Amino acid sequence: MEKRRRFTAEFKREAIRLLKAAKKPAAALARELGVPRNRLYKWAEDAEKKGDKAFQGSGRPKVEAGSLAALQRENARLKEENEILKKAAAYFARELP
Repeated sequence: MEKRRRFTAEFKREAIRLLKAAKKPAAALARELGVPRNRLYKWAEDAEKKGDKAFQGSGRPKVEAGSLAALQRENARLKEENEILKKAAAYFARELP
């Protein structure tokens, strides 16, 4: 399996600049740069949405540890409530004549 390639912010910005210059079709530019054509469009979309904040981090934003822990606690509580309801439903199903 091929390892994921990482591209620098400068590389992405230059690729977007070349794409917007439109001297070549996007498919030809993508082949020259060695990236999929749809990734060029995605980078351009991200740069348009986020402006200067595009390409600052590496990868997806991290989930805060506190919010993750809270969600895990809530999930455990809901599983426990579900088990209690299943047992209650089984109990009342047996009791009916």
